[in-house]
Amino acid sequence: MRDAELTRRARDMRKGMTEPETRLWLELRAGRFHGIKFRRQKVIGRFIADFAANEPKLIIELDGDTHAANADYDAERTRYLEAQKYRVVRFRNAEVMGNMDGVLQRLGEIVEALRDAPPPTGPGSELPPAIPETSGGRFTPVPPEGEGAVR
Repeated sequence: MRDAELTRRARDMRKGMTEPETRLWLELRAGRFHGIKFRRQKVIGRFIADFAANEPKLIIELDGDTHAANADYDAERTRYLEAQKYRVVRFRNAEVMGNMDGVLQRLGEIVEALRDAPPPTGPGSELPPAIPETSGGRFTPVPPEGEGAVR
C-alpha cells in the first residue's frame, strides 16, 4: 500500500472507530493517561497501529474476533513494530468493554516499567524486558468484586 493510500485508510479508520476503540480512546486522549500523548490509527511504516505513543514508545492494539484468523499477519506486524523499538501490547475488545479499570491498570504497569527502564545506549539497543502476561500474551483482567469475568 502506498503512503498516501495508507494515510487515507488511517483517516477513514479514525472516523469509523469501533465501540471498544472509542471507549479506550476517551481514556487515552489529550494526555489523560499518565500524561502520555497517544495518537489513534497511527501509520508506522506499512502498518496502522490502533493507538501509539512516542514517549514511551508504546503501541496498544485491540483485537476483535477477526484477529484470530490473522495470527500470522499480527505476528509479522508485531515483529516490525518491535524492530522500531515500540512495546506492543494487545487487549481483546471484550476486555476493554468488560473491565476498563483492569485494562488501564495493566497499561499503567507497562508504562511504569517502560519509564523505569534504562535509556537505550545505541542503535542496536534492546527493548526493556517484556512484563509477563497471561492468556497467550494477552492480558486477562480480574473482574471487580461481585462482577462476572469477561474472557
